[in-house]
Amino acid sequence: MRKDKKSKARSRITRILELPQEVVSNEPKISLIGFHELLIENYKAILEYEDFYIKINTHIGAININGFNLRLKEMTGDDIMVLGTIDSIDFESITDE
Repeated sequence: MRKDKKSKARSRITRILELPQEVVSNEPKISLIGFHELLIENYKAILEYEDFYIKINTHIGAININGFNLRLKEMTGDDIMVLGTIDSIDFESITDE
């Protein structure tokens, strides 16, 4: 019950301050520019890295990036940029059992 009250209060503050959802949550934001540049905000870790496949962990699951000549251009504590020819992106969500 207490967690629900905190969630409602956080939601109300977010609306009042007009903050983007990705700023106040751990959910990733994915921006794709053409087929050659991908920015992921709110990532946790790089799980696998090859020039044809990159797997990135987030708070809600893994993001799999398939392509050619993939490389990491920029990484900060919260954001990561992938460059190369991106063929596909798929998601592995975390399921609560």
